[in-house]
Amino acid sequence: MRFGLCAAAGVTAAALTLTGCTGTPAPSPGSSSSAASPGASQAQLADGGGLPAVPGVVREVEPSVVTIRTAIGLGSGVIYHSDGSIVTDAHVVEDQQKQPFKNVGVQFADGSQSQGTIIGVDDVTDLAVLKVDRTGLPAAKFAASDPEVGSMTVVIGSPLGLEETVTAGIVSSLHRNMPPSKESPHGAIDLLQTDAPISPGNSGGAVADSSGQVIGLSEAYLPPSTGAVAIGFVTPSSTVTDVADQLLASGSVKHAALGVVPTDITPQLAQRFSLPATAGALIVGVSQGSPAEQGGMKPGDIITKFAQTEIGNVTDLLAALRKQDPGQQVDVVVQRGSKPQTLHITLGDLAGDR
Repeated sequence: MRFGLCAAAGVTAAALTLTGCTGTPAPSPGSSSSAASPGASQAQLADGGGLPAVPGVVREVEPSVVTIRTAIGLGSGVIYHSDGSIVTDAHVVEDQQKQPFKNVGVQFADGSQSQGTIIGVDDVTDLAVLKVDRTGLPAAKFAASDPEVGSMTVVIGSPLGLEETVTAGIVSSLHRNMPPSKESPHGAIDLLQTDAPISPGNSGGAVADSSGQVIGLSEAYLPPSTGAVAIGFVTPSSTVTDVADQLLASGSVKHAALGVVPTDITPQLAQRFSLPATAGALIVGVSQGSPAEQGGMKPGDIITKFAQTEIGNVTDLLAALRKQDPGQQVDVVVQRGSKPQTLHITLGDLAGDR
């Protein structure tokens, strides 16, 4: 599914900064861990899972975190299986044209190094799997469910080349959705938000809870230039494991496809074209032969409801679509002229529609 550029209320697409490749890798200062940041005082939890728990979490998780080096920069990753499988963010192992590198350098917590081969990438979720020719690696334990808001987070990675850096904070919110952008054309959907400091180079590194389970991978942050203070985003473990398992099994991931080019409705756009609605996703293009065309959707339609979910903008549409499976039939309510219409659309597979 193709999406145009748009902005969500309060957060512009240009403001969200991916935390991977930092340009020329900084010289390695060694592998000693930094102390938890001063901002982590917010993580003092009544159940004993606050700052006193951080050293234990680090001992549990740090051996599973790696530094990934490419021709254009560096990022982080987490050992997924002991057979050498490693998960990271797709943008860590891709060039500026979003093409994956054939090989990347991997440095482990003990200082040893290996070459990694990219098994597969999924740009929709910004996740990738690579593999090194090693066995018996310390695989991380991934959480099976989302954490509670307010629970502790421990972030481990290589920000700006500072390997095995540790910061801590709390889960600030769940299910955050970010609009499509040039860097992330599919948007960033269903992320965790944390106030634990995240910086360039952290991408793909572990974000753990107080028990030492990985609750997700570092994805992006809002830089201070936006006025933000400690606002970072994490791809949740449920998404990581689902995508990683598919990539390991087949090298690709299935995503539902609609086949439209939507845009947000601005007041200026509504006035200029006398649109019948001011909320929803305005369809400016429908791909030939796509599920949308086959279901009767036309340019100029405004999607106001998708699979029983109210749609206020393009990000809402993207989030609702991400919850569906290829081949699933959904009801889509569109405003066409003065009357709403309900279309019955059988979704396609994004991989097959590229």
